[in-house]
Amino acid sequence: MASNTTQRVPLRERRPSVGAPLVDIQGGVAPAGVSRPKHKRTLTGFGPGEIKNVEASIPEPQRKAWLAHQTSGFKDKDGFETEVVRHVETTLARSMYNCDEQAAYSACSLAFRDRLILEWNRTQQRQTFADSKRVYYLSLEFLMGRALDNAMLNIGQKDVAKAGLAELGFRIEDVIEQEHDAALGNGGLGRLAACFLDSLASLNYSAWGYGLRYRYGIFKQEIIDGYQVEVPDYWLDFNPWEFPRHDVTVDIQFYGHVTKRTDDNGKTIATWEGGEIVKAVAYDVPIPGYATPSTNNLRLWSSKAASGEFDFQKFNSGDYENSVADQQRAETISAVLYPNDNLDRGKELRLKQQYFWVAASLYDIVRRFKKSRRPWKEFPDQVAIQLNDTHPTLAVVELQRILVDLEGLDWEEAWNIVTNTFGYTNHTVLPEALEKWSVPLFQHLLPRHLQLIYDINLFFLQSVERKFPKDREMLARVSIIEESQPKMVRMAHLAIVGSHKVNGVAELHSDLIKTTIFKDFVEVFGPDKFTNVTNGITPRRWLHQANPRLSELISSKTGSQNFLKDLTELAKIEHYKDDKAFRKEWAEIKYANKVRLAKHIKKTTGVDVNPSALFDVQVKRIHEYKRQQMNIFGVIHRYLTLKSLSPEERKKFQPRVSIFGGKAAPGYWMAKQIIHLINAVGAVVNNDKDIGDLLKVIFLEDYNVSKAEMIIPASDLSEHISTAGTEASGTSNMKFVLNGGLIIGTCDGANIEITREIGEQNIFLFGNLAEDVEDIRHNHTYGSYTVDPDLVKVFEAIEKGTFGEPNDFMGMISAVRDHGDFYLVSDDFHSYIETQELVDKAYRDQEGWITKSIESVARMGFFSSDRCINEYAEGIWNIEPLAVKDQ
Repeated sequence: MASNTTQRVPLRERRPSVGAPLVDIQGGVAPAGVSRPKHKRTLTGFGPGEIKNVEASIPEPQRKAWLAHQTSGFKDKDGFETEVVRHVETTLARSMYNCDEQAAYSACSLAFRDRLILEWNRTQQRQTFADSKRVYYLSLEFLMGRALDNAMLNIGQKDVAKAGLAELGFRIEDVIEQEHDAALGNGGLGRLAACFLDSLASLNYSAWGYGLRYRYGIFKQEIIDGYQVEVPDYWLDFNPWEFPRHDVTVDIQFYGHVTKRTDDNGKTIATWEGGEIVKAVAYDVPIPGYATPSTNNLRLWSSKAASGEFDFQKFNSGDYENSVADQQRAETISAVLYPNDNLDRGKELRLKQQYFWVAASLYDIVRRFKKSRRPWKEFPDQVAIQLNDTHPTLAVVELQRILVDLEGLDWEEAWNIVTNTFGYTNHTVLPEALEKWSVPLFQHLLPRHLQLIYDINLFFLQSVERKFPKDREMLARVSIIEESQPKMVRMAHLAIVGSHKVNGVAELHSDLIKTTIFKDFVEVFGPDKFTNVTNGITPRRWLHQANPRLSELISSKTGSQNFLKDLTELAKIEHYKDDKAFRKEWAEIKYANKVRLAKHIKKTTGVDVNPSALFDVQVKRIHEYKRQQMNIFGVIHRYLTLKSLSPEERKKFQPRVSIFGGKAAPGYWMAKQIIHLINAVGAVVNNDKDIGDLLKVIFLEDYNVSKAEMIIPASDLSEHISTAGTEASGTSNMKFVLNGGLIIGTCDGANIEITREIGEQNIFLFGNLAEDVEDIRHNHTYGSYTVDPDLVKVFEAIEKGTFGEPNDFMGMISAVRDHGDFYLVSDDFHSYIETQELVDKAYRDQEGWITKSIESVARMGFFSSDRCINEYAEGIWNIEPLAVKDQ
């Protein structure tokens, strides 16, 4: 029997901290005889003044002990191996005998993570001490890709890891491949956000990203019988790159009602009461900068039931299902990116997601500001919040609510702070893509916010009326509330009214938003509020990591790897475009990348492709405006042409592999039809013995960042063929060119600026121009309209059943033939086919093609996300980089 006697511990006194309050605690919660003064930690750490006080209060012997035993990350191969073996044996509880590649990945990640944590802590302390302005980047998507490879490269220890893993019996490539892509995004919006976080850290700006921690991402795409099937993406099975902050939680309110009263000073006080509370829990992800100790933070919010995970009373009474109902309902908020909103419940969940994320983020941001004890009017001098598209627009209303309802500021004073804090990045000119939410849904879910939106709208419309007293229609056009049935809240209008700067993401796009969807706002606010920041990409991931041999070749000619921090240094390689040895290696690197992709295609689809063929790639979100349907119609046209030729004539044809990849939104029927047609065409073409290697059609399932890193370096030609005036910018076009691939594209988005930089001779442009699109659409509806004869033949082949059941594809044909061809597929088809013939001719001249490839890469210096971030910092955020001393 165990003894109940407790061993007495001699009294151990400790000098109290001067800067930390003593707390009187009643009741026994610790072993008898130990007295320790407590300091109360605030949820988001100490302010700069508090840290200095706490630091000064630590006695010298304790300080010495701490410093003597401070952790330092590995410095060399032996140190790395020690860390890996330690993590295998102690963290993972494995040994030399059962350490497989997954365990090697886990241990290697933890070794690098330990190093990152040290820099991360120092960076946060440095930023807190400096107490300078911070940027908060709010994005519903962060398409980060694999973190281990990125950490190795940014820390500069990939060679150490490679050698160390080899000695322990592993290939670094196999270890890196064990990592699941973080499923936190879907397309260009999320990848841009990831590139921006990389640049913010690499350039030493004080910045945090804020997003949602999706348990299942958007979905994992499987192709079954040619159809897209969505399954959950279990990417969080093992994720060493996140840190749960269970002490950083925020209660988020939904539903309920608003009561108003008048205080003693005659001021109206609004109180939001009742409803339901959901708890937001913070998870932090370190974001390392390249060739700098700066490591910034990405904070992701996860949803939990405020009442706890489990209702014991319901369980005990036999109501087992409902005992976990609160938790399940709460967890759906951060379960999936973009839940299908074809149903009203889906719409409510999406709005709930958006409010949950921005409310938790703003609570965090405001809390951090309040610790500085500055007056509220200085908030915009300390805080810049960037809205990445309309998804975080509720942050505008939420900050107004915090300032007016919780902090007691006057309405106009609060609104002045709000509008000087926010910047809004617009990513689309498609009116249907600009978010709107119904007023009844707002009234039900966020009653106080709807009141504030009406207040903001009234305040704004009164100023418009003063400026344009006779223009009643202007008021209706710019109003945040759309007078429809039911009334709708226009989130893009709210974002513009609530921000001090609005930017597009390419020159054409920025001009279009000023002359089309936001034309009235330019009249209201003047042109200075609207600006352009052309998108960019991080060369660290999209050249150095994705294409290491090309990066190495470039650094051998530029004299260093400085081009990874200053991409304009690429210009130096143009001097070598006639150097035979350089050209030979350039071509060999491209071929090796194609062989690697061909192996992946064989492994995943079973189809053999010839690496000597022209690799023609279109990988991106599947959407009608991106016109994957035109691409596959072009492939069918090519197939029909080949079938009509004699075997001798076919030999003159340029062999081509058409590669597609991308996900369709679960509720987007037409996009799913496009995927089905691509796979149906591939099933016929790839098995046609007459055609052989002359044409292959491949759909790579579950396209993500890691697959992009393999596909992009292997591309000869990439397709960026959106209807002119519909693609805001595009960033994959930049990635393909940076890796030596050429573009076939329309005069749309960043294609125009890429053409200006690399030269018209190095890009294949086709199709109608943006300024003509509206006239052509008008003519389709009210004038004469005939489908292109070559496209008619393609439609006839589909309707004949050449590629399976014709009814499966009639929606696509009907959109072009019977419903006005909104995306101008037929109008651009002839030009597209002719330009593809020019591509074939150019590719046959391999020497000329290599020259185009080298010139294109050499002239891509403008398209770095570092340049973007510096433009945002100077023109929108008004922030400076933080000096970093070598440590």
